[in-house]
Amino acid sequence: MTHSPDDHRDHGRDHGHDHHGGLRGFVTRLFRPHSHDAADSVDSALEASAQGVRAVKISLVGLAVTAVLQVLVVTVSGSVALLADTIHNFSDALTAVPIWIAFVVGRRAANRRYTYGYGRAEDLAGLFIVAMIALSAVVAGVEAVRRLLDPAPVEHLGWVALAGLIGFLGNELVAVYRIRVGRQIGSAALVADGLHARTDGFTSLAVLAGAGGVALGFPLADPIVGLLITVAILAVLRTAARDVYRRLMDAVDPALVDQAERSLCTTPGVVGVRALRMRWIGHQIHAEADLDIDGRATLVDAHRLAHEAEHRLTHDVPKLRSAAIHAYPAHSQGLASH
Repeated sequence: MTHSPDDHRDHGRDHGHDHHGGLRGFVTRLFRPHSHDAADSVDSALEASAQGVRAVKISLVGLAVTAVLQVLVVTVSGSVALLADTIHNFSDALTAVPIWIAFVVGRRAANRRYTYGYGRAEDLAGLFIVAMIALSAVVAGVEAVRRLLDPAPVEHLGWVALAGLIGFLGNELVAVYRIRVGRQIGSAALVADGLHARTDGFTSLAVLAGAGGVALGFPLADPIVGLLITVAILAVLRTAARDVYRRLMDAVDPALVDQAERSLCTTPGVVGVRALRMRWIGHQIHAEADLDIDGRATLVDAHRLAHEAEHRLTHDVPKLRSAAIHAYPAHSQGLASH
């Protein structure tokens, strides 16, 4: 027996939820609508993508303004540390573009060729982000080494320090916004990009240290800080590459798997869980589970049980959009009939 959310349209009255009735139930449903119909799942996914696009647009403008302000200071100060930080901020602004495209593409409906939809576009955007971070590390590192070998005076230290502060504030505001929206909609790509922006904010503070070192009579402090920023970029690159690799390899947090197994095992009539597979598709989770049930159960009972197990699963596991449940007689080790 195989069960998926599509069956909800035909069996919506069999849910067996513990919903509140009367006035309380009406008010609860008004302000916190609750449904697991297939159409509602699609609407939820589209709304999440729309939130992601909105967050990307706003953060893109914020980072662009921050970077432009820093460029103005770079042109008059000649600070390589500030230049390295500015390059990184520009790369951050550019990484918002593929995420934007990915959210838009991911809203396209599934079809006979792309039966799981287009959520994987976020993973492709992640690859681009990794490439941009790597490029910014190379450019910043080369420029810092060049200034170490051929030092140049840094002027307008007060402006340089101010630009570093601007970089920190701009990146931190963008980071807070991206992370908050990313967690709301379940987008690992948006959360990771927010953490990336936060790291950039702290590297902007390092520019202050470079300006302070130069002011105290240590001119090499500026390119040295530029090298430190390069190292920080490489650390971000390592984290971003790891996260993108895990998404491409269908990795999920083992805690989510444990949570899903507990949910399935507590479903009345489920004897055990043979197998459980989970994967992220964009910012939504899809699951497939093979369950052992009482071998004396009728076909109707098996269908009802699979429906209840799927329903519990989508309730208990955050961001789980769909699940396909296969019910097997407990004494059988063969393939399920579909």
